[in-house]
Amino acid sequence: MTETQVREYYIGQVHKEWRRLIHDDYHHLEFETTMHFLEKYLPKSGRILDAGGGPGRYTLELAKHGYNMVLLDLTPANLEFATRQIKRQRLQGKIERVVEGTIVNLSQFASNSFDAVICLGGPLSHVLDGEKRDVAIKELIRVGRKDAPIFVSVMSRLSVLVTELTLFPEEFELPFYKPMRNTGDYAGVYGFTACHFFLPEELRQAFLSKGVEVLEMVGLEGLGSHHPRKVNELARNPKRWKTWLETHYQTCTHPAVVGISEHMLIVCRKL
Repeated sequence: MTETQVREYYIGQVHKEWRRLIHDDYHHLEFETTMHFLEKYLPKSGRILDAGGGPGRYTLELAKHGYNMVLLDLTPANLEFATRQIKRQRLQGKIERVVEGTIVNLSQFASNSFDAVICLGGPLSHVLDGEKRDVAIKELIRVGRKDAPIFVSVMSRLSVLVTELTLFPEEFELPFYKPMRNTGDYAGVYGFTACHFFLPEELRQAFLSKGVEVLEMVGLEGLGSHHPRKVNELARNPKRWKTWLETHYQTCTHPAVVGISEHMLIVCRKL
Protein backbone atom coordinates (compact mmCIF):
# COMPACT_ATOMS: atom_id res chain seq x y z
CA MET A 1 0.00 0.00 0.00
CA THR A 2 2.73 2.44 0.92
CA GLU A 3 4.47 2.24 -2.46
CA THR A 4 1.18 2.90 -4.29
CA GLN A 5 0.41 5.73 -1.87
CA VAL A 6 3.77 7.41 -2.51
CA ARG A 7 3.50 6.96 -6.29
CA GLU A 8 0.02 8.48 -6.39
CA TYR A 9 1.04 11.40 -4.17
CA TYR A 10 3.93 12.38 -6.43
CA ILE A 11 1.83 12.16 -9.59
CA GLY A 12 0.29 15.42 -8.43
CA GLN A 13 3.60 16.94 -7.31
CA VAL A 14 5.75 16.75 -10.46
CA HIS A 15 6.02 20.45 -11.24
CA LYS A 16 6.16 21.42 -7.57
CA GLU A 17 8.97 18.93 -6.94
CA TRP A 18 10.87 20.14 -10.03
CA ARG A 19 10.67 23.74 -8.77
CA ARG A 20 11.16 22.93 -5.08
CA LEU A 21 14.94 23.25 -5.04
CA ILE A 22 14.94 26.56 -6.91
CA HIS A 23 11.77 28.01 -5.36
CA ASP A 24 13.75 30.50 -3.26
CA ASP A 25 17.16 30.85 -1.66
CA TYR A 26 16.12 28.88 1.40
CA HIS A 27 15.11 25.83 -0.65
CA HIS A 28 18.02 26.28 -3.03
CA LEU A 29 20.36 25.88 -0.04
CA GLU A 30 19.44 22.17 0.07
CA PHE A 31 20.44 21.82 -3.59
CA GLU A 32 23.54 24.00 -3.27
CA THR A 33 24.80 22.13 -0.19
CA THR A 34 24.12 18.75 -1.77
CA MET A 35 26.06 19.77 -4.89
CA HIS A 36 28.92 21.02 -2.71
CA PHE A 37 29.35 17.54 -1.19
CA LEU A 38 28.75 15.75 -4.49
CA GLU A 39 31.56 17.77 -6.04
CA LYS A 40 33.76 17.02 -3.02
CA TYR A 41 33.41 13.22 -3.23
CA LEU A 42 32.36 12.24 -6.75
CA PRO A 43 35.00 10.83 -9.10
CA LYS A 44 35.97 13.20 -11.90
CA SER A 45 33.98 11.14 -14.40
CA GLY A 46 31.90 8.01 -14.53
CA ARG A 47 28.47 6.39 -14.47
CA ILE A 48 26.02 7.47 -11.75
CA LEU A 49 22.68 6.02 -10.66
CA ASP A 50 20.17 8.64 -9.52
CA ALA A 51 17.85 6.36 -7.51
CA GLY A 52 14.48 7.88 -6.68
CA GLY A 53 15.52 10.95 -8.64
CA GLY A 54 12.01 12.30 -9.19
CA PRO A 55 11.72 14.69 -12.16
CA GLY A 56 15.49 14.64 -12.63
CA ARG A 57 16.90 17.82 -11.10
CA TYR A 58 20.18 16.14 -10.04
CA THR A 59 20.33 13.87 -13.09
CA LEU A 60 20.31 16.86 -15.42
CA GLU A 61 22.75 18.87 -13.32
CA LEU A 62 25.28 16.04 -13.14
CA ALA A 63 24.87 15.31 -16.86
CA LYS A 64 25.88 18.93 -17.47
CA HIS A 65 28.98 18.21 -15.37
CA GLY A 66 29.86 15.40 -17.80
CA TYR A 67 28.66 12.32 -15.92
CA ASN A 68 26.81 9.46 -17.59
CA MET A 69 23.49 9.20 -15.79
CA VAL A 70 20.80 6.61 -15.15
CA LEU A 71 17.59 7.99 -13.63
CA LEU A 72 15.24 5.66 -11.73
CA ASP A 73 11.98 6.71 -10.11
CA LEU A 74 8.77 5.17 -8.84
CA THR A 75 6.42 7.67 -10.52
CA PRO A 76 5.95 7.52 -14.32
CA ALA A 77 4.83 11.17 -14.39
CA ASN A 78 8.22 12.19 -12.95
CA LEU A 79 10.03 10.19 -15.63
CA GLU A 80 7.91 11.64 -18.43
CA PHE A 81 8.71 15.14 -17.20
CA ALA A 82 12.43 14.32 -16.88
CA THR A 83 12.49 12.91 -20.42
CA ARG A 84 11.06 16.16 -21.78
CA GLN A 85 13.63 18.19 -19.85
CA ILE A 86 16.47 15.99 -21.13
CA LYS A 87 15.39 16.62 -24.73
CA ARG A 88 14.81 20.32 -24.12
CA GLN A 89 18.29 20.71 -22.66
CA ARG A 90 19.84 18.42 -25.33
CA LEU A 91 21.39 16.07 -22.82
CA GLN A 92 20.33 12.78 -24.43
CA GLY A 93 23.97 11.83 -25.00
CA LYS A 94 24.70 11.85 -21.26
CA ILE A 95 21.52 10.11 -20.06
CA GLU A 96 21.92 6.38 -20.51
CA ARG A 97 18.49 5.32 -19.25
CA VAL A 98 15.32 6.70 -17.65
CA VAL A 99 13.58 3.79 -15.94
CA GLU A 100 10.66 3.11 -13.64
CA GLY A 101 11.48 1.24 -10.46
CA THR A 102 11.84 1.25 -6.70
CA ILE A 103 14.94 1.62 -4.56
CA VAL A 104 13.81 -1.50 -2.68
CA ASN A 105 14.53 -3.59 -5.79
CA LEU A 106 17.38 -2.56 -8.09
CA SER A 107 17.67 -6.03 -9.65
CA GLN A 108 17.61 -4.53 -13.16
CA PHE A 109 21.14 -3.27 -12.41
CA ALA A 110 24.13 -5.54 -12.00
CA SER A 111 26.23 -5.46 -8.83
CA ASN A 112 29.27 -3.17 -8.91
CA SER A 113 28.03 -1.34 -12.02
CA PHE A 114 28.06 2.34 -10.99
CA ASP A 115 30.93 4.68 -10.11
CA ALA A 116 28.61 6.50 -7.68
CA VAL A 117 25.06 6.21 -6.39
CA ILE A 118 22.83 9.09 -5.31
CA CYS A 119 19.44 8.89 -3.59
CA LEU A 120 18.52 12.48 -2.78
CA GLY A 121 15.63 14.47 -1.37
CA GLY A 122 14.11 11.68 0.71
CA PRO A 123 13.24 8.52 -1.30
CA LEU A 124 14.54 6.35 1.55
CA SER A 125 12.24 8.23 3.93
CA HIS A 126 9.28 7.09 1.85
CA VAL A 127 10.02 3.43 2.60
CA LEU A 128 7.94 3.06 5.74
CA ASP A 129 8.71 -0.59 6.51
CA GLY A 130 12.00 -0.92 8.39
CA GLU A 131 12.96 -4.24 6.79
CA LYS A 132 12.36 -2.82 3.33
CA ARG A 133 14.46 0.25 4.19
CA ASP A 134 17.24 -2.14 5.14
CA VAL A 135 16.87 -3.89 1.77
CA ALA A 136 16.90 -0.54 -0.05
CA ILE A 137 20.16 0.49 1.64
CA LYS A 138 21.75 -2.84 0.72
CA GLU A 139 20.60 -2.40 -2.88
CA LEU A 140 22.01 1.14 -3.15
CA ILE A 141 25.35 -0.18 -1.90
CA ARG A 142 25.28 -3.37 -4.00
CA VAL A 143 25.09 -1.58 -7.36
CA GLY A 144 28.06 0.67 -6.58
CA ARG A 145 31.59 -0.37 -7.45
CA LYS A 146 34.28 -0.78 -4.79
CA ASP A 147 35.22 2.65 -3.41
CA ALA A 148 32.10 4.21 -5.00
CA PRO A 149 30.71 7.16 -3.04
CA ILE A 150 27.07 6.74 -2.02
CA PHE A 151 24.96 9.79 -1.15
CA VAL A 152 21.59 9.45 0.57
CA SER A 153 19.50 12.29 1.98
CA VAL A 154 16.46 11.79 4.20
CA MET A 155 13.96 13.83 6.21
CA SER A 156 14.70 14.55 9.86
CA ARG A 157 12.54 13.53 12.82
CA LEU A 158 13.75 16.32 15.10
CA SER A 159 13.07 18.84 12.36
CA VAL A 160 9.53 17.65 11.76
CA LEU A 161 8.85 17.94 15.48
CA VAL A 162 9.98 21.56 15.33
CA THR A 163 7.61 22.06 12.38
CA GLU A 164 4.76 20.60 14.44
CA LEU A 165 5.60 22.96 17.32
CA THR A 166 5.85 26.13 15.23
CA LEU A 167 3.24 25.58 12.52
CA PHE A 168 0.81 22.82 13.51
CA PRO A 169 0.53 22.61 17.34
CA GLU A 170 -3.11 21.61 16.99
CA GLU A 171 -1.84 18.29 15.61
CA PHE A 172 -0.51 17.37 19.06
CA GLU A 173 -4.09 16.25 19.75
CA LEU A 174 -4.32 14.00 16.68
CA PRO A 175 -3.67 10.24 16.88
CA PHE A 176 -0.70 10.18 14.48
CA TYR A 177 1.49 12.59 16.49
CA LYS A 178 2.82 10.44 19.33
CA PRO A 179 3.64 7.41 17.14
CA MET A 180 5.46 9.72 14.73
CA ARG A 181 7.32 11.37 17.61
CA ASN A 182 8.29 8.02 19.12
CA THR A 183 9.14 5.98 16.01
CA GLY A 184 9.51 8.46 13.14
CA ASP A 185 6.75 6.70 11.19
CA TYR A 186 3.98 8.75 9.60
CA ALA A 187 1.28 6.88 7.69
CA GLY A 188 0.43 9.81 5.43
CA VAL A 189 -3.03 10.78 6.61
CA TYR A 190 -2.78 14.57 6.85
CA GLY A 191 -1.40 16.55 3.93
CA PHE A 192 1.73 14.51 3.16
CA THR A 193 2.41 10.97 2.00
CA ALA A 194 3.80 8.06 4.01
CA CYS A 195 7.19 8.88 5.46
CA HIS A 196 9.79 7.73 7.97
CA PHE A 197 11.59 10.63 9.64
CA PHE A 198 15.13 9.73 10.72
CA LEU A 199 17.23 10.51 13.74
CA PRO A 200 20.85 11.14 12.69
CA GLU A 201 22.25 8.28 14.78
CA GLU A 202 19.63 5.97 13.27
CA LEU A 203 20.68 6.89 9.73
CA ARG A 204 24.36 6.39 10.49
CA GLN A 205 23.79 3.01 12.12
CA ALA A 206 21.64 1.84 9.20
CA PHE A 207 24.64 2.21 6.88
CA LEU A 208 27.53 1.30 9.19
CA SER A 209 26.76 -2.42 9.27
CA LYS A 210 26.56 -2.82 5.49
CA GLY A 211 30.09 -2.67 4.14
CA VAL A 212 30.59 1.07 3.90
CA GLU A 213 32.67 3.73 5.57
CA VAL A 214 30.70 6.80 6.63
CA LEU A 215 32.61 9.83 5.37
CA GLU A 216 30.34 12.67 6.45
CA MET A 217 26.89 13.56 7.67
CA VAL A 218 25.48 16.93 6.66
CA GLY A 219 22.54 19.11 7.66
CA LEU A 220 21.52 20.43 4.26
CA GLU A 221 19.59 23.51 5.42
CA GLY A 222 21.90 23.76 8.42
CA LEU A 223 21.42 26.46 11.05
CA GLY A 224 18.97 28.17 8.70
CA SER A 225 16.44 25.35 9.09
CA HIS A 226 12.94 26.65 9.89
CA HIS A 227 13.96 30.24 9.16
CA PRO A 228 13.07 30.62 5.46
CA ARG A 229 12.08 34.27 5.69
CA LYS A 230 15.35 35.28 7.39
CA VAL A 231 17.45 33.19 5.00
CA ASN A 232 15.72 34.69 1.96
CA GLU A 233 16.16 38.21 3.33
CA LEU A 234 19.84 37.57 3.97
CA ALA A 235 20.38 36.28 0.44
CA ARG A 236 19.42 39.68 -0.95
CA ASN A 237 22.57 41.15 0.63
CA PRO A 238 25.52 39.57 -1.28
CA LYS A 239 28.17 40.52 1.28
CA ARG A 240 26.22 39.11 4.23
CA TRP A 241 25.13 36.07 2.21
CA LYS A 242 28.74 35.23 1.40
CA THR A 243 29.63 35.32 5.09
CA TRP A 244 26.57 33.27 5.97
CA LEU A 245 27.46 30.58 3.42
CA GLU A 246 30.94 30.38 4.97
CA THR A 247 29.27 29.93 8.36
CA HIS A 248 26.87 27.37 6.90
CA TYR A 249 29.64 25.17 5.47
CA GLN A 250 31.68 25.45 8.67
CA THR A 251 28.76 24.24 10.79
CA CYS A 252 26.55 22.00 8.62
CA THR A 253 28.46 18.83 9.55
CA HIS A 254 28.24 19.48 13.30
CA PRO A 255 26.18 16.64 14.84
CA ALA A 256 23.73 19.05 16.48
CA VAL A 257 23.14 20.86 13.19
CA VAL A 258 22.69 17.59 11.27
CA GLY A 259 19.97 16.59 13.71
CA ILE A 260 17.86 19.75 13.46
CA SER A 261 18.17 20.25 9.71
CA GLU A 262 15.09 19.56 7.58
CA HIS A 263 17.09 17.19 5.37
CA MET A 264 20.23 15.31 6.35
CA LEU A 265 22.74 13.78 3.96
CA ILE A 266 24.94 10.79 4.64
CA VAL A 267 28.03 10.29 2.45
CA CYS A 268 29.54 6.81 2.42
CA ARG A 269 32.27 4.93 0.56
CA LYS A 270 31.74 1.30 -0.42
CA LEU A 271 34.46 -0.92 1.02
